[in-house]
Amino acid sequence: MFLTLPELRTAVESGADLREAVRERRSTHERELRRRTVPVALLCDGTDAETLLPARTTDGRTLTGVGAASGRVSGRARVVHDPASASIEPGEILVAPTTDPGWTPLFLTAGGLVTETGAVLAHGPTVAREYGIPAVICVPDATARIRTGQLITMDGAAGTITLERDTAAEDVGRH
Repeated sequence: MFLTLPELRTAVESGADLREAVRERRSTHERELRRRTVPVALLCDGTDAETLLPARTTDGRTLTGVGAASGRVSGRARVVHDPASASIEPGEILVAPTTDPGWTPLFLTAGGLVTETGAVLAHGPTVAREYGIPAVICVPDATARIRTGQLITMDGAAGTITLERDTAAEDVGRH
């Protein structure tokens, strides 16, 4: 699992001891499995490229990502980590770490898509464009900063998510 075919041939033919290479690669593999999020891009030394970018300024209510499917929509957020048991109400904005083809049924009723990772030509934004819903990708910590039920406005062209003040929820809290 941690050797290439040429390395395996060498080990078989010459009896080379590749246990140290396997130990190092297993250690790297285990370290990568502990990552909380998948980086958008990694440098050849394993550095998350986003950590080298200047910090984004924010007003505390606006999250910034990459616009991947144009359109503007406001709606309640639905944070989903596993599509297998999830459901989404019509118009809710799907907020996920990432998506793949297994997420497609959720797009049928979603009003928009927000992901923490991705690329403009990746599965999620492509399906969002096909379904005519806005998408903003590469939003750092979106699943932690946005709560299910929270009212948000997303702009798929600008790549922004605005966390709205929910006056209805505030009024309920006061009474």
